[in-house]
Amino acid sequence: MIRSLLASPAVSVALSIAFYGIALALHRRWRALPPIIVASIPIVALLLITNESYRIYNRGGDLLTWWLGPATVALAVPMYRNGLALRRSLPRLGIIVFCAALVGMITAGVVAWLLGAPRAVVMSAIPKSVTTPIAVEVCQELHGIPQITVGMVILAGILGASLGQLLLRLIRVRDDRAIGAAIGSASHGIGTASLVRHSEMQTSVSSWAMAACGVFTSLLAAILSLYLR
Repeated sequence: MIRSLLASPAVSVALSIAFYGIALALHRRWRALPPIIVASIPIVALLLITNESYRIYNRGGDLLTWWLGPATVALAVPMYRNGLALRRSLPRLGIIVFCAALVGMITAGVVAWLLGAPRAVVMSAIPKSVTTPIAVEVCQELHGIPQITVGMVILAGILGASLGQLLLRLIRVRDDRAIGAAIGSASHGIGTASLVRHSEMQTSVSSWAMAACGVFTSLLAAILSLYLR
């Protein structure tokens, strides 16, 4: 009975929204609790208890995933509203995001290499900080494994959304532009979406940084692919 209900897209969508709503309420009470992780725990537990496959449950998830496109485009609204305030900062932000893209690619590849990963896995790790469509294209350009890249991209986004602001506070980063640039460069759309509840300026800078990081990563990957040939 429960398995048949979970297989219904309407039920899986309703459960996902309900658990995320509960996670947000808990996050407002205890700021250290990351909403994405908290919302995932009961869903994973439910699937394990009922022995239901995630593929079946995700039939409803596909409906939610479709809205990622409009939601990502909507992130341009706060960026437009704060366009004049950001204009003078764009040259410095561009340098910061370029450095972030370069460091992110190098550290991901070097860590995978030091852990003894084969070359295909190393190449798959390099684009982990950009949004999924760009990351997959970069991975294919570098002859990596797209499935591994997608998993790393999701993990980077979840970690950035859950722990990014906490880590920045620990190292005394307070400026909205610095926070936005850091989150957008490291955690793409998932991290950027987590800033919407906190600051429009942070969201604006993070949206710009996410797009710029995608461009810089693509260019750097193209240069790397020429070298690897």
